[in-house]
Amino acid sequence: MKGHTPGWKIDVLHEALSKESLVKEGRASAELIDGVGPSIYLEMREFGDLPLFLTVSGDQIIVESVLWDKDDVVDFDAFNDAVLRTHKYFPLSTISLDRLEDGKDYYQMFGALSAESGLSEIVLEIETLASNVIQATEAYGEFLKYPMAG
Repeated sequence: MKGHTPGWKIDVLHEALSKESLVKEGRASAELIDGVGPSIYLEMREFGDLPLFLTVSGDQIIVESVLWDKDDVVDFDAFNDAVLRTHKYFPLSTISLDRLEDGKDYYQMFGALSAESGLSEIVLEIETLASNVIQATEAYGEFLKYPMAG
């Protein structure tokens, strides 16, 4: 079909996620956040109300969560070395350092998948990322100034 863009649209994906057992059973909530870059705000109840954000951008879907502020890391070089040597142990996820809207740098964990992915693959990505965030917080806690609640 001429002009058809394949893949998920954020509003259609939000509606589909709202019908999934993850949300229907109350294990997570999903709220559509409209704006310049619309996203879905997920609150993962099974993971201590962990906040995740899901966006659809072109050919990919990104699911991400803020880990902590760069300033919360005691030894930046040692931490980055540890992350680069171990992040492969967190399936389907990786860690980045990003400057957010407040102008500060934050470590984030994210997963990316094709905008053509099926709904079950997207739900798997969401659940895997939530689990990986908790595991990363435990694994890298020794590098942080303040113990993370977990």
